[in-house]
Amino acid sequence: MSEAEMKEEKIPRNFITDIIDTDLKEGKFDHVATRFPPEPNGYLHIGHAKSICLNYGLARDYHGTCNMRFDDTNPVKEDMEYINSIKRDVNWLGFKWDKLCHSSDYFDKLYGFAVELINKGLAYVDEQTAQEIHDSRGTLTKPGIDSPYRNRTPSENLALFKKMRDGGFEEGKACLRAKIDMASPFICMRDPVIYRIRFASHAITGDKWCIYPMYDFTHCISDALEGITHSICTLEFQDNRRLYDWVLDHISIDHEHRPHQYEMSRLNLEYSITSKRKLNLLVEEGLVDGWDDPRLTTISGLRRRGYTPGSIREFCRRIGVTKQENVIEMAALESCIREDLNVHAKRAMAVLHPIKLVIENYGQDGITQTEVKCQNHPEHPEMGSRDVAFSKEIFIDAADFREEANKQYKRLKLGHEVRLRNAYIVKALSCDKDAAGNVVCVHCEAIPGSLGTNVEGHKPKGVIHWVSAEKCLRAQINIYTNLFKVANPGAAEDFLSTVDKNSKIEIKDAALELSLADAKAGDCYQFEREGYFCCDSKYSKPGCPVFNLTVALRETKKAAI
Repeated sequence: MSEAEMKEEKIPRNFITDIIDTDLKEGKFDHVATRFPPEPNGYLHIGHAKSICLNYGLARDYHGTCNMRFDDTNPVKEDMEYINSIKRDVNWLGFKWDKLCHSSDYFDKLYGFAVELINKGLAYVDEQTAQEIHDSRGTLTKPGIDSPYRNRTPSENLALFKKMRDGGFEEGKACLRAKIDMASPFICMRDPVIYRIRFASHAITGDKWCIYPMYDFTHCISDALEGITHSICTLEFQDNRRLYDWVLDHISIDHEHRPHQYEMSRLNLEYSITSKRKLNLLVEEGLVDGWDDPRLTTISGLRRRGYTPGSIREFCRRIGVTKQENVIEMAALESCIREDLNVHAKRAMAVLHPIKLVIENYGQDGITQTEVKCQNHPEHPEMGSRDVAFSKEIFIDAADFREEANKQYKRLKLGHEVRLRNAYIVKALSCDKDAAGNVVCVHCEAIPGSLGTNVEGHKPKGVIHWVSAEKCLRAQINIYTNLFKVANPGAAEDFLSTVDKNSKIEIKDAALELSLADAKAGDCYQFEREGYFCCDSKYSKPGCPVFNLTVALRETKKAAI
């Protein structure tokens, strides 16, 4: 999609656009600045797509700016592989950041602000264990208990914080906590940890630091330093907005354009997981084929599955931005890609479960066609046409033939006729079976003069697709169903137990028309009467493509992802 078309994708009105309109009208800001702040500890998923579309879309619609900021404050879990994948996914979705930033860009300043809080008596070094700190925080109905180290003097805390920075404490033996209110009704305000020790090399800063700031301390300061006006998070950070504001209230940072945090609901999608920790478990346990497995709703998985950037943006536009938590049906996502590919995907013929059909009168009665012309798209002649090989022996799908069937069966059966798509009308005469009783070959005759036209006295009720048996491509096709057996796997006590190990079916020897040998990774097609398929980017080789089912031609009761 062109940049001009992208600009037409206005974000539908929502409570955030209402807030921005009011802020601009009242002169709180003279421009809009947003940011997308992923943690590089995994690949992006469909939930991130909602945030990406919103943050970059707001900047586009209001002629503002949007930064990409990597929240790289935990070197134990972060990796350059994830950083590169995130950049690639955002670009693929069609968005460009105005400035590329990292939380680590501000480590020196963050350290300085931590020192400022210590000097003001608003932060202290705590030598309790993580479990002791957790236990002393209290509950929603019971206030927390002060740490025995809470009343150290600023000078003591400064010395101890420096000792932390210099590597004088073992990991987990000390941390820096904000001194707020252990009786606060909001647990996140009960002296939260703002710095911890991590003896791990950082992807960008290397071994310069062995102490790293926590997200809640880093996030608000980074927003302020970058001049972000509207900082958008999901609802689980709603209580944390109090800490966001507390930090900015108590440090000496320019408040001329103070950022504000706003929360929206997460994107919860049926039959999917959007927890990076759980996604990583699926990868580590070998239950999926990497982060880009087509059964996952990671951006890279959806791309490999055949989803287009436009379909994902349209999905995010349709579900909208609200504060109401809900679960989106998989059919809503499938509808977007089906509509997109119906317009843009070329047509082709592929027989997934081939059986041979022999035209016994081929070469007689004018039945001599060696190729037929097929339109690449029935509604878009500008997409051109192609010549498809035709021969005496062709393949049809096993499901398209029955020896006997009722009147509702519109395909080929003994003694009856059917039209071969773009070719002749044929009548089934007999069939051959293997030792197990399975039909392996159907013998038929073609109706003279029926090539692409009607013949008086012959009115077949159905049309079936086919591929020349003599000139075809034999290839693997992967059929996917839901990765999980339940609609909400994240709620299961053991979500790994809900994985359907039969959710990927490999068809090793499908028969495809020869034009598909030129398919390139990411190319999408409608295999007529079968569904939409994408040339796999991981295992396809030149002249030897592998195809993945993207979506069925029409909605089914069970979502196919």
